Amino acid sequence: MSSESAPKTILITGAAGFIASHVTKRLVSNYPNYKIVALDKLNYCSSLKNLQPCFTSSNFKFVKADIASSDLINYLLDAEEIDTIMHFAAETHVDNSFGNSFEFTTNNIYGTHVLLEACKVTRRINRFIHVSTDEVYGESDLETDIGNPEASQLLPTNPYSATKAGAEMLVMAYHRSYGLPIITTRGNNVYGPNQFPEKLIPKFVLLAMRGDPLPIHGNGSNVRSYLFCGDVAEAFDVILHKGVIGHVYNIGTKKERSVVDVARDICNLFGFDIEKALHFVNDRPFNDKRYFLDDQKLKKLGWEERTPWEAGLRMTIAWYRENPDWWGNVGHALHPHPRISMSVPSHTEEEFLMMQYTTSGISKSELKFMIYGRTGWIGGLLGKICMEKGIPYAYGRGKLEDRKMLLNDIRSLRPTHVINAAGVTGRPNVDWCETHKLETIRTNVVGTLNLADVCHQEGIYLMNFATGCIFQYDKDHAQGSGRGFKEEDEPNFTGSFYSKTKAMVEEMLREYDNVCSLRLRMPISSDLSNMRNFITKITRYSKVVNIPNSMSVLDELLPISIEMAKRKCKGVWNFTNPGIVSHNEILELYKEYIDPKFKWVNFNLEEQAKVIIAPRSNNELDASKLKKEFPELLSIKDSIIKHVFEPNKRVK
Repeated sequence: MSSESAPKTILITGAAGFIASHVTKRLVSNYPNYKIVALDKLNYCSSLKNLQPCFTSSNFKFVKADIASSDLINYLLDAEEIDTIMHFAAETHVDNSFGNSFEFTTNNIYGTHVLLEACKVTRRINRFIHVSTDEVYGESDLETDIGNPEASQLLPTNPYSATKAGAEMLVMAYHRSYGLPIITTRGNNVYGPNQFPEKLIPKFVLLAMRGDPLPIHGNGSNVRSYLFCGDVAEAFDVILHKGVIGHVYNIGTKKERSVVDVARDICNLFGFDIEKALHFVNDRPFNDKRYFLDDQKLKKLGWEERTPWEAGLRMTIAWYRENPDWWGNVGHALHPHPRISMSVPSHTEEEFLMMQYTTSGISKSELKFMIYGRTGWIGGLLGKICMEKGIPYAYGRGKLEDRKMLLNDIRSLRPTHVINAAGVTGRPNVDWCETHKLETIRTNVVGTLNLADVCHQEGIYLMNFATGCIFQYDKDHAQGSGRGFKEEDEPNFTGSFYSKTKAMVEEMLREYDNVCSLRLRMPISSDLSNMRNFITKITRYSKVVNIPNSMSVLDELLPISIEMAKRKCKGVWNFTNPGIVSHNEILELYKEYIDPKFKWVNFNLEEQAKVIIAPRSNNELDASKLKKEFPELLSIKDSIIKHVFEPNKRVK
């Protein structure tokens, strides 16, 4: 089997848990071309806060669900076109497994079985990474210096490890019987930020922060190997891309520490007297003395441990000091022998919805934005701006044409502002709308009016991103005359079906006194890798027309749109930078700042018409209304230079 993998859509189960959340954040950040679908039922040791940085990324989607729901899993694999699964979801706390072992069987074995069966049925999975544990090997000899290789016999000693071994048997069977592309990992202990404090290190850190003694099971001689969460996330990255189908990989380290060693190191970093800080308690049942792995196989793929123990411990302590209330009241987990009810979720449904508003732990604010158009370019950028400004926000989940879903969004989340950046603009351009008129009407007309009406009914402000591509140069607004179309002018361009729908809905929205319509034109941004960027488009065309137009620099204008929403600006606004710029002027700047060897060829409108289906709008919009509200607004050419070409300037 090939060892190289390039996934398109990855399902990560248990994504809001400790290890999986670090893997999820790494993949979302490092691989923007991958779509990451994060699934979690949000039980006591998982939290949406662990995934906060991901919620503003356009390649991320969260699904609250239980892997034991076979209908949902089958639907999800098909609907999201999942081609890769990273299966982290599991009950993992050994102490709990003695008190409620049936829960472990249900979640760890049955849940895995549901996933495997769904993969067998849908037949679209290219890689299934099953996350297991070093505990399936059973206890290692204290005297040996030879770690368990991946081919070692499985000899679990507690209900937790037994269910993980059982899940592995199912995984192996589906690989052999049905050819499912399976990879299994078995890992040492992991530590770091975000870990629920039922585990040793976060428990000791939180107790030390309280000035309480650290409980040591038995005599504290049990040894474990610890890896920092960032290193483990990198290991899964390597296995995802380079792991060989059918193989098992140990994720481990040869560096071991006893429980007393860990307690001593934490006490030293807190400046505590170790003799006074330790509190020896009864050992837990069947407490294995040691788990010791052979980690050479993974290292041959190019992975290695990077974070020294003390550095990782310092980072972990610093994080818990900064986030002491991350998990709320965890007194029950800090008990020497905790028994935590696994049926208690970490979030109620209301908390789940509210979590999507906050990216910095804010649950109450004068501002609460709801944004529609999460997967779009504008919608994604608006989310990032809200996060940077500390504005609680969420992406609307309802379809615009479904009034009931919109009402559910608004009544559940109670936003102060709704921003609509959803709309059909064409795939890859407006020509698509000519042959998909019903789809265009549903979103651009029915959907937008539906949202406006729901917001009006609920007394909520709506900002709608419209278009200025509803005008065409005419005798009263001739090209080069400097007389741009004003907000009150009636649209005169009917060349494309897309523009017809946008002009129609803009006129109807004028009847709603809660709506602000922003006319964008030919959007430009500093991200020259984005194919929706007008500059990127024209640098990839074989030929371009050379016509001056009004355009919108998103880096400057989108933050202004947030400010306009705060001010509750109403009515129609030409949302472009003042002035006009031609295609050739932009390409000359591209040649000057980016690529001195760049060349292009012009052609006229008649020649262009032969290679496109729908005519394109060309016009100048009068931006004096926007300039009066925001005097610092730059002219289009100055804004392009400042926000696009200077930041991307080629180093000579």
